Amino acid sequence: MKRLLLIFFLLALLVVGPFLIWGSCFEQVMSLESTVAGLRSTGDWAWAAGLGLLIIDLFLPILGTVVMSALGLVYGWFWGGLISGVGATGAGLLAYGLSRKLGRKAAQALTGEDGLTEGERLFQGEAGGWLVAFSRWMPVLPEVVACLAGLSRMPFKRFSGALCAGCFPMGWVFAWIGSTGNHQPVLALSLSAGLPPLIWGIFRRWYRKGS
Repeated sequence: MKRLLLIFFLLALLVVGPFLIWGSCFEQVMSLESTVAGLRSTGDWAWAAGLGLLIIDLFLPILGTVVMSALGLVYGWFWGGLISGVGATGAGLLAYGLSRKLGRKAAQALTGEDGLTEGERLFQGEAGGWLVAFSRWMPVLPEVVACLAGLSRMPFKRFSGALCAGCFPMGWVFAWIGSTGNHQPVLALSLSAGLPPLIWGIFRRWYRKGS
């Protein structure tokens, strides 16, 4: 368990590190206005640029919520939210896939036998889906949780369902905020935090019936 926690903090450091180094530069460049202008400068490929920014958020300190709001301004709340959800889901799947690709032996070497067993118990049990879905609205945690889910070989169907349950509500909420010109962080936080567990709870019931 201690080794698993150490991996968690190391992954968190890898995520936070770029923000500590380049975060202020990205905050200056990635204002809502400049992000909208950047997306519009790509013409018909603005959706692809938005997707790319959200996916590379896994590696660089991209302000994902700003990109989602900008996509809402460019495409409206529905299409902007859909693109945002797809991009955030792509980043989560990439983190999960790269971590799972390491294989069990590499995961065991990183976390230790006890740590891997604890991770598998967590992510292959009921708590794993809730953790993935609920973590999407929190800073740092989404990438870290997705990596740990991959290392612990969480079932892909369960992971992807929980991931979508977290990503798409957040995408639509921030796209709506961007499209309406409203800056309501409390409302966004409440909806983004409350909708993923609700949607995952519905998906979980369907998943159980299909299993």
